[in-house]
Amino acid sequence: MAIYIWKGRSRQGSIKKGEIEATSEAAVMAQLRSQLILPVTVKLKPKDLAEYFPFLKPKITVKDLVIFTRQFATMIDAGLPLVQCLQILGDQQDNSTFKEIIREVRTDVEQGSTFADALGKHPKPFDALFVNLVAAGEIGGILDTILNRLSAYLEKADALARKVRGAMVYPSTVFVVAIGVVVLLLTKVIPTFEKMFSDFGGTLPGPTQVVVSISHFVQEWIGPVLVLIFVLSTAFGQARKRSRNFRRSTDALFLKSPVFGSLLRKVAVARFTRTLGTMIASGVPILDGLDIVAKTAGNVVIEDALLDVKAAISEGKTIAEPLAESGVFPGMVVQMIAVGEETGAMESMLGKIADFYDDEVDTAVDALTALLEPIMMVFLGGTVGGLLIAMYLPIFKIAETIG
Repeated sequence: MAIYIWKGRSRQGSIKKGEIEATSEAAVMAQLRSQLILPVTVKLKPKDLAEYFPFLKPKITVKDLVIFTRQFATMIDAGLPLVQCLQILGDQQDNSTFKEIIREVRTDVEQGSTFADALGKHPKPFDALFVNLVAAGEIGGILDTILNRLSAYLEKADALARKVRGAMVYPSTVFVVAIGVVVLLLTKVIPTFEKMFSDFGGTLPGPTQVVVSISHFVQEWIGPVLVLIFVLSTAFGQARKRSRNFRRSTDALFLKSPVFGSLLRKVAVARFTRTLGTMIASGVPILDGLDIVAKTAGNVVIEDALLDVKAAISEGKTIAEPLAESGVFPGMVVQMIAVGEETGAMESMLGKIADFYDDEVDTAVDALTALLEPIMMVFLGGTVGGLLIAMYLPIFKIAETIG
C-alpha cells in the first residue's frame, strides 16, 4: 500500500484534490471514477524528510489523542462504520506521525482485526489503558460511551501532569539562571578584578582570596565537571531503566523527600483512583484494572503495592485491606474505598477521591511555589551579592590607603 496524491474534475466541472492510500495508480483511478471524479493527475506522494530522519517526526501529544478520541466517539454515536471513521480522521489529521498510525489501524481493521487489537500494535500513543477500555467498549457495544470517558480521563490526567510540571518550571529556571550568572562572574568578571588587584600589590582580604581561588578552580575544571555531571546523570538514568531494585530505592527516596514527597504521593493517589474508577465504570474486571493501573503508576513502590493488592484480592480479600497494609496510601483513601466496596458505589467513590486529590495537588503546588520562590531569590541574591561584596572589599581597602 502506498499514498497517492490525486487531482481530478467532478461532474460539475470543479477541480478536486486529495490523497488516497492504494496499491497502484490504476486502483486510485478506479476509486475516483467510482466517486464520479475524472482523474487528471495521479502520482505517488513524495517521502517526507522525517522518513529519512525519524527524530524529525512530530510527536503525538495528549491534545491530538483527546481530539481524535472525542471525534471518534461523535462519529460512532452518529452511526458511521468504524472503517469510515478511521478514513475521515486519518485524512483530516495534521500530525503526520499520527496520520500514518491511523491509516495503519484502518488497514488492520479492514483486514479483520478488532479495533482494540489494531490499536494495541501502537503502544506509544495507545497505551494498555486505552486498548483495554476500547476492548471493553467493543464487547459491550458501548464504544462511543467508552471513548467519551477516555477523552475526559485523558484531559484530566494531562491537566494534573501540567500542574506538576508548571510547579517545577519557575524554580528550575531561577536555579539555571543563578548557576549561569555565577559561572559567568567566576570565569569572566572576577579574573579582571584579580588582574587589577595584582597590579596594586598587597594581600587580598580573606573573602576575596576565597572567591579568587574558586574562580581558578572553575576556570580549570569547568569542562571536566560538566562532563562528570553528564556522565553521572546518564548513568543514573540507565540504572533506573535497567535495575528494578535501584529504581525502587530511588522511588522510595522520592516519596520520602521533605519537599516533593507529599506532592508526588498526592499525584500518585489522584492518578490511581482516576484510572481505576474509569476502568471499573467501563466494565473492565477489577483484577485486570489493577494490573493496568500498576503498570501506569510511574513509581515502582506504588506499582508493587498495587500488585500486592491484586494478589490479595485474587485470594478473596477486599481491596481496602491490602491497601491499608501497603502503607503507601493515606488512611482517608483506604476508608473511602472501604465504604465504596460496602455500598457498591466503588466507581463514584473513586471519582470523588480523584477530584479531592486533584484539589490537593493544586494546593500543594501553590504551597510549593510559595515556598521555593523566596528560597531561590535568597539563593540568587545571596550568591551573586556575596561574590560582588568579596570583590569590592579590596577596592575599599585601596580607597582607605589612598585617603
